[in-house]
Amino acid sequence: EYGALSAWAWGDSRILDTLQAAVPEVDCERAAVIGHSRLGKAALWCGANDERFKLVISNNSGCMGASPSCRKYGEQFNHTGILHRFWFNENLARFAFSETPLPVDQHQLLAMVAPRTLYVASSSEDSGADPMGEFLAAREAAKVWKLYGRAGLDIEEMPPLGRSCGDGVNYHIKEGNHSITAEDWQHYYNCADRVFGK
Repeated sequence: EYGALSAWAWGDSRILDTLQAAVPEVDCERAAVIGHSRLGKAALWCGANDERFKLVISNNSGCMGASPSCRKYGEQFNHTGILHRFWFNENLARFAFSETPLPVDQHQLLAMVAPRTLYVASSSEDSGADPMGEFLAAREAAKVWKLYGRAGLDIEEMPPLGRSCGDGVNYHIKEGNHSITAEDWQHYYNCADRVFGK
């Protein structure tokens, strides 16, 4: 069925509902949602729609995730929108090979997380997920965090490998391929410590 990404995002929110209702040991005021690859796309959609998630993490989510759909690099919208059309609403396919561009792009999805904390991460050898595109979308979306008095992602160039940067919008790129590793998790834990307190 189409709309799988929305269904997965909806499922994340229902998990948080259940935790709030039935598991008092969980502090749902300090909830984060994270996803890798296609689940990174779902995590972004979940975070945009459910403000209870105070930290939204997208790891190597690529096209239709954190990377702009209009970029002609790596995994591209024309391929993703057709080959994986069950991920999306059927209406999206009509733009796949059209001269009419999509009326929105991914930096706007990222901006919907504001003023909560967003973390976008890439891998240096993951050309399919378009690390440069993910960085550019995060940098563009960060303008919204500035409206809330946060620095956002106040750098012009991608940071060196392994270095996390940003306030409100966080970004890092690690050496390696399409993966989520201990290095990524350490950056996410450090960010969660800043957002939630240790």
